[in-house]
Amino acid sequence: MHEIDCKTCRDWLHGYLDTELEANAMAEVAEHLRHCAECAAECAEVQRLITETRAHAPYHVAPAALRRSLLASIEVPAASGGLLQKLLGSRGWRWLAPGFSTLALALSLALYLATPSSEQPWLDEAVSSHVRSLMVDHLNDVASSDRHTVKPWFTGKLDFAPPVFDFSAQGYPLLGGRLDYLQQQNVAALTYGRARHLINLFVMPTTQGDSEPQQQTLRGYNLVDWHHDHLRFILVSDLEPGELQALGQLVRKGP
Repeated sequence: MHEIDCKTCRDWLHGYLDTELEANAMAEVAEHLRHCAECAAECAEVQRLITETRAHAPYHVAPAALRRSLLASIEVPAASGGLLQKLLGSRGWRWLAPGFSTLALALSLALYLATPSSEQPWLDEAVSSHVRSLMVDHLNDVASSDRHTVKPWFTGKLDFAPPVFDFSAQGYPLLGGRLDYLQQQNVAALTYGRARHLINLFVMPTTQGDSEPQQQTLRGYNLVDWHHDHLRFILVSDLEPGELQALGQLVRKGP
């Protein structure tokens, strides 16, 4: 067994992780990884990416007719296949394996990234509702900084009780609330202020378990999204992300 260099190791890495290399090539890569911390770290990162892709990328079974058509299009005649094998030699196929493995991983990752998350429509509509509330002067149905006025207002209008808190002491005064409609579902929208910024907090029931806050930017607006106690919360504003996350922490902890 001869020692391979870092470039060869990285070229063969996907084939190694998918066990598509020949036995002696597998052993050469394994030996190199035992002595090269840089390649071992890259191997661990690629393995993590493969695991996440397999865990989250949707799987769709191709129709039988499509599978037959694809197989027929890549089928190699026996004669030419024998010639190709002779040209490549007994060890030649191991050079092709990493390429096929890399291509498969890239395609899987592209499908995963291109497939919209089931959460995305909620976030899209939350941003749109936030913008509409500012454009048509319909920020609040009940305008009050008193949580004991805003919270009872929702009674009978929703089939759940949204938590309502005022954080004026922390710099996020409650401005009021309104009914809104996201993804064909009635939701509560609470409004807060921060300096000259307006913040919408959408609250709705969910069957999903608790989750940690996730921050992202969509169409120029910042969002913080999380689940707690069978409710989903979505904060939307043009406020700086750190300040928006701070409000999210206040809401999660309560008064």
